[in-house]
Amino acid sequence: MSDLEHDGPSAADASISRRRMLQVLGAVPVAAALSPATALEQAATGAQAPVPGAQTAPRFFTAHEWRTVRILVDYIIPRDDVSGSATDAKVAEYMDFLLAEKDANPATQTAMRGGLAWVDTESQKRFGKTFIDASDAQRRQILDDVAYPQKAPPSMSYGVAFFNRLRDMTASGFYSSAIGWKDLQYIGNVFNPAYDGCPPAALEKLGVSYDVMTTRVSPQTR
Repeated sequence: MSDLEHDGPSAADASISRRRMLQVLGAVPVAAALSPATALEQAATGAQAPVPGAQTAPRFFTAHEWRTVRILVDYIIPRDDVSGSATDAKVAEYMDFLLAEKDANPATQTAMRGGLAWVDTESQKRFGKTFIDASDAQRRQILDDVAYPQKAPPSMSYGVAFFNRLRDMTASGFYSSAIGWKDLQYIGNVFNPAYDGCPPAALEKLGVSYDVMTTRVSPQTR
C-alpha cells in the first residue's frame, strides 16, 4: 500500500470482519453500476468485468477521489494474516472499471461522487481537514457513525447509504478476485482423482449400496 495507507486499520482491531462480508454477497448491487442492457448482456453471456492489470491512473475517479476510495476500501477489508487487503485485490480498480464504462448507471456514478464528497465534508466539519489528511482515529470516528445502520443517527442517513453501497461493491470486488477466492478456499471445478464415492454411513442412511446400483438391470437389457 501507499504511505497514505500505512496508518490504516489493522486486522486485529477491524470492527467489520472479513467473513462478515460474505453475508452481503447474495445481494450485492454491482449490476446497478451498469445499464440494464449491459447487465443483461453480461448475465446472458457469463462475461465478467476484466480485472485491470497495471492501471496507472483512474478513468472515473479524480486523483483525490482515487486516494480516498483506496483508503476506504482497506478499512472495509484490511490485510490480515490470511490474505491481502482490498487494495491488494485491486478493488479500487474494479470499481473504477465499472463506473467508467460508457453504459454505467449515471445515478450510481453520482452517488459514488456524492458519497466521497460527503466523507470529506464530514471530516472537514469535525477536524478541519480532508479524510485523507485525518488521523486513523479520526477516520474511524466518522466510519463508526455510518457502518452500523441500526445505530446511526438520522443525520447520518446519507453517509450510511453511501457506506452500505461502498461496502457491497468492496465485497463483490474482493471476493471475485484471486485473493478473495483463496481467502474462501474456493477451488472451483477441479478434478479430484482421490474421490472414493459416498461414505458408507451415508449409503446406509439412504438405504442404498453400490452393489445394488451395479447389479440393477435396465429395462432395455431385459
